[in-house]
Amino acid sequence: MSKDKKKKKEEKRTYIGGQAVLEGVMMRGKKAYATAVRDPEGNIQVESRRLSPNKGLRILSKIPLVRGVVSFVSSLVTGSKILMRSAEVYGDTQQPSRFELWCEKKLHINVMSAVSFLATLLGILLAVGLFVALPMFLTNLLFPERLWYTVGYNLAQGGLRLVIFLLYIIVISAMRDIRRVFMYHGAEHKTITCFEKGMELTPENAKQCSRIHDRCGTTFLFLVMAVSIVVFSIVNWLLKDAFNGISNSVLQFLAQFGIKLLFLPLVAGVSYEVLKLLAKTQSKIFLPLKAPGFALQKLTTREPTDDMLEVAIAAFEKVRSMDADESVEETDFVVSKTVKKYTQELKELFRNNQIDESDAEWLVSVKSGVPRSELEQSDKMLLPSEVKEADAVAGERLSGKPLWYILGDTEFYGYTIKVDERVLIPRPETELLAEMAIKTAAQGDKVLDMCTGSGCIAIAVAKEAKEKQIAVTAADISEEALSLARENALSCGADIKFIQSDLFSKVKGKFNIIVCNPPYVRRGDIPSLQAEVREHEPLSALDGGEDGLDFYRRLAQEAPKHLVRGGTLLMECGINQAQEIVRLFSKFDYTMVARDYNDVERFVRAVL
Repeated sequence: MSKDKKKKKEEKRTYIGGQAVLEGVMMRGKKAYATAVRDPEGNIQVESRRLSPNKGLRILSKIPLVRGVVSFVSSLVTGSKILMRSAEVYGDTQQPSRFELWCEKKLHINVMSAVSFLATLLGILLAVGLFVALPMFLTNLLFPERLWYTVGYNLAQGGLRLVIFLLYIIVISAMRDIRRVFMYHGAEHKTITCFEKGMELTPENAKQCSRIHDRCGTTFLFLVMAVSIVVFSIVNWLLKDAFNGISNSVLQFLAQFGIKLLFLPLVAGVSYEVLKLLAKTQSKIFLPLKAPGFALQKLTTREPTDDMLEVAIAAFEKVRSMDADESVEETDFVVSKTVKKYTQELKELFRNNQIDESDAEWLVSVKSGVPRSELEQSDKMLLPSEVKEADAVAGERLSGKPLWYILGDTEFYGYTIKVDERVLIPRPETELLAEMAIKTAAQGDKVLDMCTGSGCIAIAVAKEAKEKQIAVTAADISEEALSLARENALSCGADIKFIQSDLFSKVKGKFNIIVCNPPYVRRGDIPSLQAEVREHEPLSALDGGEDGLDFYRRLAQEAPKHLVRGGTLLMECGINQAQEIVRLFSKFDYTMVARDYNDVERFVRAVL
């Protein structure tokens, strides 16, 4: 087999076509399209959608001449949406205006969709004005009225149309963003050609390929201009008597203009069929017909960089995989957002899923570094990677996992405390218990944190009362909890002695202060707790027995043996338990109840 025949055999045609967009490329196949864009952080993002045209469009797309119009309109509408969508990857810095919100709420109009429609409409009007009305107007000025319906008139009009198109391309090429779009246009062509040549899709291979392609939209535009000369010449000749019957020159111009608009679909349909026929052959006989379009492509494409080729290849591969396998899922861009907008979106999402909105605020605050109180006013931009990371956390939170387990740590009394499912998540009110212990501690005191869990109370006391030279011991029945507590003490630089003990069973010596946040949930109430608490936080840290007071009874019996005379026992408790606990400690010299941030009786102080 000759080399030429072997090469021809290795080459393969593809139905996939493309379009350059802002900092990216859209590729469209038979069943799907994908847009790949390089975001501000330099990462390639791909958004893909499956095509699902209705039955009528599917039928029309198979009818010669008609299918060209259907394809053109579909490409125009889809292309406009994709252009706007690709621009979003660079950051949605504007918040919805009151007018936008009103339109969406009252009129059920998506403003961005409306803008996309208007952009498409304005694009069509601009194209019609520049490439239909203006050439007509200029040709009418150059030719006397008696020659308006001759072949020469239509050739001149077509020539002017081409000149205006060339000038338009040259002018917009002066814009940096447009030059980059033309480079991505080149990347699109090189990628498709690389595949059709049977080469592995790599930037190195694609770089060797031509940036000129048979199925380019630029060639289609040239064919439209060429075919329009023929079609409009015939139409003008057939209707010249009707046009001559109009005495007013303005009305005559409008009549000619209207007829051209009427026959534009026919021009587009014929041009599409010619483009498809020319693309099917590589015969040199047809090169003269292809050459003008190829020449124009030299203007609308530029040599791309390797990173642009990577983007085009990503789009191509995504479409190819979706066309080959219907199980391949659609993907979405992750776009930059302001902290304010992201907070609002996340709060609404959590609210709709019966999750406390404060979790949304904490999530955004932690990930953005913006204080929770300033989230609703912050215009700080979250980059796509930051949004993606926060989205992943939000997704886990929606599955029911507690936020702080997902984040891996929480803040307690100004210290970062690592938490996971080995320990209870420290609650804000427990900071008051730690504060009571810190304020009670005197010089040289010994402090015991019983049921230490994550070690948060012991760490706060050891760090905040360090100048008082106190000795802090922390005890827990769970070795897993103690392992995490040791990690936290080490990371916070807190000097604490840890003991594994079932309450006081292995604790020796006496202490000036014993602080304890024991399990206090009534056993019968556990099934009614929030799912994230019931299913994720350790049951041993929650179950306080039938009435929730089992541990307080043991404390009342065992604590006096480990308290010095005048020593203090500080305890946290559940709602409506404080007065019962006070009665359990009747043998102590005195007891006192303190309230939390919500004015709930939450703490009991008992002095021996």
